[in-house]
Amino acid sequence: MAYHHLGEVIHQQARKYRYKTVLKFQAPGGAWQKMSWKEFSGNIMKTAQAMAEMGVKPGDNLGVYSQNMEQYLVTDFAAYANRAVMVPIYATASPMQVSYIVQDAGIRLLFVGEQFQYNNAWKVQQENPLPVKLIIFDRRVVLKSNDHTSVYFDDFIATGDNSESMALVNARLKQLKESELATIIYTSGTTGEPKGVMLTHANYLKAMEIHDLRITGMSERDLSICFLPLTHIFEKAWTYYCLLKGVPVVINRDPNEIRKNLRVVRPTLMSNVPRFWEKVYDGVQDIVGHLPAGLKWLFHDAVKTGQRHNLAYVNEGKRPPLTNRLKFFIYRHSVFYLIKRVVGIDRGNFFPVAGAPLSDTINSFMQSIDVHLIYGYGLSETTATVSCYPAQGFRIGTVGRVMPDVEVKIGENSEILVKGDTVMKGYYNKPEATRDAFTADGYFRTGDAGLLTENHEIILTERIKDLYKTSNGKYIAPQMIETRISEDRYIDQVAVIGDERKFVSALIVPDYEALKSYAREQQISFASVEELVRNKEINDFIFGQIELLQSQFTSYEKIKRITLLPQPFSMEHGELTNTLKLRRKVLLERYCDQIEAMYAG
Repeated sequence: MAYHHLGEVIHQQARKYRYKTVLKFQAPGGAWQKMSWKEFSGNIMKTAQAMAEMGVKPGDNLGVYSQNMEQYLVTDFAAYANRAVMVPIYATASPMQVSYIVQDAGIRLLFVGEQFQYNNAWKVQQENPLPVKLIIFDRRVVLKSNDHTSVYFDDFIATGDNSESMALVNARLKQLKESELATIIYTSGTTGEPKGVMLTHANYLKAMEIHDLRITGMSERDLSICFLPLTHIFEKAWTYYCLLKGVPVVINRDPNEIRKNLRVVRPTLMSNVPRFWEKVYDGVQDIVGHLPAGLKWLFHDAVKTGQRHNLAYVNEGKRPPLTNRLKFFIYRHSVFYLIKRVVGIDRGNFFPVAGAPLSDTINSFMQSIDVHLIYGYGLSETTATVSCYPAQGFRIGTVGRVMPDVEVKIGENSEILVKGDTVMKGYYNKPEATRDAFTADGYFRTGDAGLLTENHEIILTERIKDLYKTSNGKYIAPQMIETRISEDRYIDQVAVIGDERKFVSALIVPDYEALKSYAREQQISFASVEELVRNKEINDFIFGQIELLQSQFTSYEKIKRITLLPQPFSMEHGELTNTLKLRRKVLLERYCDQIEAMYAG
């Protein structure tokens, strides 16, 4: 298969697919619209010409600060056509975060999505010492009264419609080298200021190539929904891969609409983070918990049947016994179909999942009800995937087999080290951080601890910087504990505490609706969420749920005390990164009183 660089891949596909649909997206009124490959290619070239007309040069860094929109992808590929570099910024980023990236990357042309992004970008523009021009995707954005420089995207693309800019873009497309930078993706900065990960066209092309060697059963007949932010390397690389494979992509603009849109779109593919599948699992368990005894038995029998069929036999390359095949066929078209239909994944082919630890319990459950998760592990610095499940022969408890042409070894402190053509060029403007990120023999230091099996599968144990050492000298892995505890349907978020402490404790954000239902069933009165989480009976109940889940932990790993919180952790309060990882330092500072109370006496 030919692998075209990111500047020309869409135009090559447009010659092949022409009037077939490549993008589906919602208009401002909510109606779904389509864009053909030919239109997509044409819009990219118009935008590329407008960039050239505005003075964009090869090697310039262009910013995009937007939620997922069709214009986002058009802008990406238009920049590549000009040999420019795309610098994505999370749509939820604060003015301070935007300002840091704009200044660090030297961005002079910033594409923004909706009113929220425009307002923040305008603030950054006014305070930035160097001029930043704003191009606005959403026509409904209301400009500031004294804004005389910002331009709407539709007006912008009309400015490059001339023969000179066309010739310039065509020349740049021919001159683009695979070794040139394609993107600078800034890390979330959980332990310091964000670092700009420099990825080349060659990095992306190699990622496409190795996914072709690993992922089977994917074709242009599939349909993928773009739900994770395109700023996230997982979604960006996955969406690019779908386009390379000729797979149409549905753009989910509002993350809060994903449940509704899934039922409308019914995709066959979707990359996602474990959090999504945790919610699906909790929802199913909640429904099952209210079923009559007979239906409960039927459900559990269906799951056991699916587990035996999919994991014990099919995954091992064995033919299931006739009785199991027949029962599985019945359950697949009844119990499993109904569950998947409610979620909107009844047409599912497979679903890549990465970005955080996935509970073995939830993973096994999804595989058993015929939801095929391809669990993997990767980083921005490795152009996403380092390892992932093959179609058959994967092992629950691992994050999959190391990708073809990627080298992995285990270094000091059990650190996972990676080498290969998907590994980044380095951190932008940070030569010292770049040097520190690599070993003397050229392996990238992931910062993650793990093991490598005989079958070249990776078992993740913990982020090295997240490891806690109790005052008794015992090391604990908070993510492992948090992943296990969050399996409970009454628990939404968990932050384990224990560094330099005599025992492990936890801040718990309950699933408020589930907890309210339990309280009503038990006739526990409460006037507010604050009153509910202070209730001793409720605290004892949650602690009992935790005790059941940590029965396999060693004594020093077990949570001894908890505090239930009346508000969830959020990005807005700085407690979560844009990729929904805990900012532990912020949590320790914000909840210091509650934490100290757990260790008092």
